[in-house]
Amino acid sequence: MKKSRMIVASFAALSLVGVSACVTDPNTGERKISRTAIGGVGGAAAGALLGGLIGGKTGRIIGAVGGGAVGGVVGYKMDQQIKELRESTAGSGVDVTEVDNGQAILVNLPDGVTFDVGSATLKPAFRSTLNDVAGSLVQYPNSLIDVYGHTDSTGSDSFNQGLSERRAQTVANYLTSQGVNTARIRWQGFGETMPVADNSTEEGRRLNRRVEIKIIPISQEEINAAQNQ
Repeated sequence: MKKSRMIVASFAALSLVGVSACVTDPNTGERKISRTAIGGVGGAAAGALLGGLIGGKTGRIIGAVGGGAVGGVVGYKMDQQIKELRESTAGSGVDVTEVDNGQAILVNLPDGVTFDVGSATLKPAFRSTLNDVAGSLVQYPNSLIDVYGHTDSTGSDSFNQGLSERRAQTVANYLTSQGVNTARIRWQGFGETMPVADNSTEEGRRLNRRVEIKIIPISQEEINAAQNQ
């Protein structure tokens, strides 16, 4: 009997989502279930998708809120931010995608236009594009931000690790200089340990040399839960 009631309740929750929690994705024009609704029906499962935050999530939320970050409705605003980021960085080589099953945004900064080979100095010509990314982060303050540095496998492990760290720090510092609150940002270098392509080819090495900005939206409910722990 108890199992039967649970099944009925689950179907009722899903029905409610289907009826009242659909939104129009500004990127595709298609109707879909909002991320907020998914979080409401399966909160624990959805929350588990937001792994990988540098330093852990709860402490980061508390620190960021103290630094001025605010919670918000994660669904439509995240779709809108993705749309605007894609438009503002179009033609620059920057790639904007959804990650963590649609619960976070990844902004991939390509090596060739971001840094010279072996350098951690940001190319002046790329600053206007990074200004657009920073402007989006200021406009949408309801998120935490991780900056990851990656290299190819050319050179020693220690050199690649140091280069990835310097590049990640350079991008993080630049975002801060453009008004993004430092309490929202952490950075980390991974050297050559997280390739996305084959390092035995020139194209693969090019793809592996990258800096990624991960944007993890936070809701008011998550802020309340963190503050109550």
